[in-house]
Amino acid sequence: MIDTLAILAPGLLGASVARAARACGVAQRITIWARRPEVRLAIAREPWCDAAPETAEETVNAAHLVVLAPPVSRIPELAARIAGALPAEAIVTDVGSTKAEVCRATTAALNPRIFVGSHPMAGSEKSGWEHGTADLFTGRTCFVTPLEDSPEAAVATVVKFWDALGAKVVTAHPDEHDEIVAHISHLPQVLASTLGGLLAGKPAKWSQLAGNGLRDTTRIAAGDPTMWCDILEHNREEVLRAIRGYHHKLHELESAIANRDWADIRARLERGRHWRTGLSA
Repeated sequence: MIDTLAILAPGLLGASVARAARACGVAQRITIWARRPEVRLAIAREPWCDAAPETAEETVNAAHLVVLAPPVSRIPELAARIAGALPAEAIVTDVGSTKAEVCRATTAALNPRIFVGSHPMAGSEKSGWEHGTADLFTGRTCFVTPLEDSPEAAVATVVKFWDALGAKVVTAHPDEHDEIVAHISHLPQVLASTLGGLLAGKPAKWSQLAGNGLRDTTRIAAGDPTMWCDILEHNREEVLRAIRGYHHKLHELESAIANRDWADIRARLERGRHWRTGLSA
């Protein structure tokens, strides 16, 4: 049980943290700060928010755990803003989709207060706090990404927090995290958006003829472009490596089709099918 949980700059993930924390009885008190006054007024009326102060500093001044939920590029800046207002025992985490740069910059900004990075692998093509749900993290992977010198007790607290919200917690170094998510999250977004961009140049009636395969493949292309530009900028090198790896595999398949090498093509399709079947298990 956390005495006071503070959430700053809630969108879909931040609001879902608040909803889940209230539903699971994880925090006695939940305070939330949003940059826009109208959002603070609306959130203050929600049953999963106990107070929505006007400033970020006031929101965290009695917090035991703070969750930073702005776009990735703003996390270190927001951390620096609240550093002087945090209680000595406070632990700060986040929900950012990239970790290496964020963890190092945020740890420096908060020093001597403690930061332990987090990344719940949960979300939606929808954005905004209005779309938050209490069960968003249930059964979903959540990375906790301590640095080499992160205090073990603080790491344990963050792990227990996400576990209490129903997530399946995995600990990883921030650099390892960024390599992993470049392949399993950021590359799929790039591919879905690129396919959508290709089809946007075809006759409009084609989209009305598509089956579920195209809808499933391009669902995440509906995500917020501003958010994804931010993510791709902060994980640029790992995303580029993932794109090059994919390009190599696609070129091999292209060559096999051009050469009518149906045995090779079938082997590639079987390998992909086997992997996807395991993912569904």
